[in-house]
Amino acid sequence: MTTWTPEELGAVGEADELHIAPARTDGSFRRPIPIWVVRVGDGLYVRSYRGPDGGWYRQALRSGRARIEAGGVDREVAVTEPTTDVDTEIDEAYRAKYGRWSSYVLPMIAPPAVASTLRLEPAEPRTPAPHPTDPEEIS
Repeated sequence: MTTWTPEELGAVGEADELHIAPARTDGSFRRPIPIWVVRVGDGLYVRSYRGPDGGWYRQALRSGRARIEAGGVDREVAVTEPTTDVDTEIDEAYRAKYGRWSSYVLPMIAPPAVASTLRLEPAEPRTPAPHPTDPEEIS
């Protein structure tokens, strides 16, 4: 299994924003969108501001993969629901890191967002299937 290097954990964990592009069913990636990311121990976690109704969240959970870019780190990740109860630690990490935007932090630690917590694990890149709009596929 691939693991984060200490440098990657630090760089992503300290970045103000993470750009996430969930994988589509054909293996290609959606357009990246900016979200917040927090580090708790050796884990990187994200939440959907809209909770389980967030489009990027639903796609990431369905595919289990995404491409992320933050703090100079650009790589594919496995996207999973946390297997241990780290919600309180993640809430505290959001408060500590993003507290200067208190009106935005409160929704990120509210039950809908907490229910959308995902853990990011480094993954080996996969070669996506060609997108149907690729010129090679049309001819």
